[in-house]
Amino acid sequence: MAPSVPRTRAAAALRMKQIALDNQSCTIRRLRVKLAIERRESTSTKEGLETKVSSLERDLQIQRCDNHSLRNTVTLYHKDIDRRISQLVEAKKEHKTNQVALEASHKTIAGLTEIGFCMSKKIERMKAKKQQARKSHMECHHKLQARIQEAEDTIQEQHLIIEALVEEKASLLQTSQGLQEDNGAPTPFDDEWEE
Repeated sequence: MAPSVPRTRAAAALRMKQIALDNQSCTIRRLRVKLAIERRESTSTKEGLETKVSSLERDLQIQRCDNHSLRNTVTLYHKDIDRRISQLVEAKKEHKTNQVALEASHKTIAGLTEIGFCMSKKIERMKAKKQQARKSHMECHHKLQARIQEAEDTIQEQHLIIEALVEEKASLLQTSQGLQEDNGAPTPFDDEWEE
């Protein structure tokens, strides 16, 4: 009667080890599924942010092109103003006696100066927009880098947890097999369960 008690205890201990291994396997499967979901979400978030950054870069490029075009237009206006001013100076020299023509020339100069002033305001507004776009682009870039780093840290932590669980599972399996060999019990884990 006495030898059956240790066998019963060993069988109970073996059963507890099997339950612990089952729990570990479930935990590993759950963590692997969670890791796969987080990887997909991280990839999706990264792609979305990269798309947004690309869109902002395209917008910035378009604004740069617009700025360049605006600068060319302003340069043409300035050249045109300079040319007209030169013409007016020559006209003033040639027609000092003609006050009506001189007043008309002054009106033309005032109009062109107003155009130049308006164009200068437009240039300032475009510079402000360009600076805002650059700031927004940098903020998005920093946010993207932070999210990517956070996702990589989470994935690294999950890898470490899975490795620890796999090592613990291997240790439990080895302990269980040692107990079974000590008790002469058949191996309760078949290949399908092991997989």
